[in-house]
Amino acid sequence: MDVLLYLAIGAAVVASLAYLHRSKMSFIAQHPDDYEEHGHVLNLREHLNGPIICEGVLYGPFGKVTSRFVADMNVTWDGNIGTMTEHFRYDDGSTQDRCWTLTLGNDGSVKATAPDVIGESRGMAKGHALQLLYKLKLPESAGGHVLDAVDWMYVVENGTIMNRSQFRKFGIKVAELVATMRKTEVQMKEAA
Repeated sequence: MDVLLYLAIGAAVVASLAYLHRSKMSFIAQHPDDYEEHGHVLNLREHLNGPIICEGVLYGPFGKVTSRFVADMNVTWDGNIGTMTEHFRYDDGSTQDRCWTLTLGNDGSVKATAPDVIGESRGMAKGHALQLLYKLKLPESAGGHVLDAVDWMYVVENGTIMNRSQFRKFGIKVAELVATMRKTEVQMKEAA
């Protein structure tokens, strides 16, 4: 009987530590309010505007790089409505195109839609950061799975956006993306 009691206590401790890590100390535990008063402010109409080059890597569930990519993006705005087209070129020679529609609220809220996003992405920009939460449907060639995405973008002092995203299935991380998004050299020279 003592063995069962110790096993139950041990299981409760492990479950409590896992919950504490996930809810307070992990990537997905971040909240937009954490960045409300931190330096340079992310202004989507300014920092995501015009031609943008994106470079990044995708990691598999065990942290190994599974793919590298370069993407050409272009973002245009009509008031608080933005259109962001993306053309990805992966290291295996494959390509992917996506078009996002972004809707900005006056309170920092962001709504976004794309053909492979289930429903509507919802997010909040505060300080130098933006969080987006959405469900992403993978192409049939990748199994057609629907993943829960947590997408964070952070602007740094020179205007480059650092993007980190995690993708989960049944609460288990199956992939992670890390990328930079920066205005093209031509656009940077015109701004100078």
